[in-house]
Amino acid sequence: MAVAGGLPAESADEQGRGGLWAALAGLTTRGRSFLAAGVAAAICAFVLGQEDLLRVGLLLAVLPLVCTVVLYRTRYRVAGSRRLEPGRVPAGSEARVHLRIDNVSRLHTGLLMLQDRVPYVLGPRPRFVLDRVEAGGKREVSYRVRSDLRGRYPLGPLQLRLSDPFGMCELTRAFSAYDTLTVIPRTEPLPPVRLSGEAAGYGDGRHRSLALAGEDDVIPRGYRHGDDLRRVHWRSTARYGELMVRREEQPQRARCTVLLDTRDLAYAGAGPDSAFEWAVSGAASALTHMLERGFSVRLLTDTGSSVPGEGAGGFAGTTQDSSDSAGLMMDTLAVVDHSDGGGLSRAHDVLRGGNEGLLIGFFGDLDEEQAAVAAKMRRRSGAAVAFVLDSVLWTQGGLERGPVEERLRLLREAGWTALAVRPGDALPELWRRAGRERTNAGAASGGAAGTAGGWS
Repeated sequence: MAVAGGLPAESADEQGRGGLWAALAGLTTRGRSFLAAGVAAAICAFVLGQEDLLRVGLLLAVLPLVCTVVLYRTRYRVAGSRRLEPGRVPAGSEARVHLRIDNVSRLHTGLLMLQDRVPYVLGPRPRFVLDRVEAGGKREVSYRVRSDLRGRYPLGPLQLRLSDPFGMCELTRAFSAYDTLTVIPRTEPLPPVRLSGEAAGYGDGRHRSLALAGEDDVIPRGYRHGDDLRRVHWRSTARYGELMVRREEQPQRARCTVLLDTRDLAYAGAGPDSAFEWAVSGAASALTHMLERGFSVRLLTDTGSSVPGEGAGGFAGTTQDSSDSAGLMMDTLAVVDHSDGGGLSRAHDVLRGGNEGLLIGFFGDLDEEQAAVAAKMRRRSGAAVAFVLDSVLWTQGGLERGPVEERLRLLREAGWTALAVRPGDALPELWRRAGRERTNAGAASGGAAGTAGGWS
């Protein structure tokens, strides 16, 4: 069985290996029963000398063999395609898979059974029975997949099972193409907590920086409707013959780094309700929220790897590529796993030097040494908020113990707004609480917390 569109329904190895003998292996239970009954009847006819019984035996034995040869020699040309809607879904949500079969040959097909291979976590393997497809005809079917576990899951290859009209033989052929479904972490909408002193996208609080210095360095641009006439650059207007304005300043987008602690020793438990999955989901929610607010955002892990990894310092750049950067960061979080590292020093090295803007950290267990490293990160950013998921809180009924509070105190003394996360806590409520605490801290210090990059 061949296929159109560059998707071979069977590979060259499958076509050349075994040949007709491989087709005989496709005899169904009915076909094998007919063959066995025919052979037995022929033997009895030979022993008993009954010619009529021999004819019956030959008919029973030849029928499944003829069906096998006819089915094997029939060369259908079938094209198959698969479409995902959507190709990226949050954990716990459904995606629909559309399958299409086109008969591009001049012969109608027999009965077809269509089967798609899917990982067990996405649900049962879908099977469809298609009646004969006329020449040039098509059939479309669909099924739904769902997973509570984030990850990247292959769909395919698509398999077709051919059957003769008598049900004596079945042949299975497989397409070679497959698609990938990406299940990203769940995200929660976060409340708008005002960030003072930030260049929040293109809003009222944006910062501006001079594009160039000096009258001679002005790079003009063409006049646009609504431009202030006081910015008209007359020298350039006379030179180019059209109205030109000065481009003296440009908006400076605020920066935000979301730090995810993935150390294996920092988390206890596994599964969708584990502390690590809460941290991954929280990081995804924070990334989405800050991108929607117009921030330049990047994802940083304890291993020092940064996503998107290009542009200014690895941050997501302009508004045009924010969606692509968000997709890249979500794809990274879909497959992120525990790291073998034992410390946060590599992440601290990435944050060293320069103004990193707002820093939002999701930490697991912090011993005294790692808490000190995390405290130093605060010095490199304007404001920092930490969500600490200590194993003590997640494995002993959510009761706070001394070591947990000691780590939080150390972070708070360094300027972090540090919150402990207990099982069942919702990130939106913690987000509001962090905003209130930052506001209170800024008011108590006379507004010192509202410096550039501050959280208030």
